[in-house]
Amino acid sequence: MTAIQICALISIIIAAALLYWIGYRGGLANGRIEGIDEGINSQRTESAKTIRELEASLQFIRADHQRLAEHSRRSQDSNAIGEEHHQTMLDIAEKLRIAAETFRAFRTGKKLERDTRALRDQTLAMAALLVPATQEDAA
Repeated sequence: MTAIQICALISIIIAAALLYWIGYRGGLANGRIEGIDEGINSQRTESAKTIRELEASLQFIRADHQRLAEHSRRSQDSNAIGEEHHQTMLDIAEKLRIAAETFRAFRTGKKLERDTRALRDQTLAMAALLVPATQEDAA
C-alpha cells in the first residue's frame, strides 16, 4: 500500500469512528431529552390524577359539610322550640280536656267530645315530643 492509501484508510477509520461517536452522543442526548419529557408527562399524569381525586374528595366533603350544616340548623331550630312551647301545648291540652268534659255534659255533643279528646291526645303527644329536646339541651 502506498502512503496515500494508508493515510486515506486512517482518515476513513477516523471519520467512521467520529461519525459513530457523533451519532452515539446525538442518540444519547435525544434519549435523555425523551426520558425527561416522558418523566415530566408521567408526573403531570400522576399530578392530574391526584388533583382529580382531591377534587372528588373536596366535593364529597362539601356535600357532607352542607348536609351537616343543614342538620345543625334543623337541630338548632328544633331546640328553639323550648319549655314555653311545651307549657303552651300542655295548656291547650288542659283546655281541650275541659271542653271535652263540657261536651260530655250535653247529650248531643258526643261527636264533639270524641273530636276534642282526639285533639287533646294529639296535643299531649306533641308536647311529649318537645320534652326530649329540652333534656338534650341540659345534657
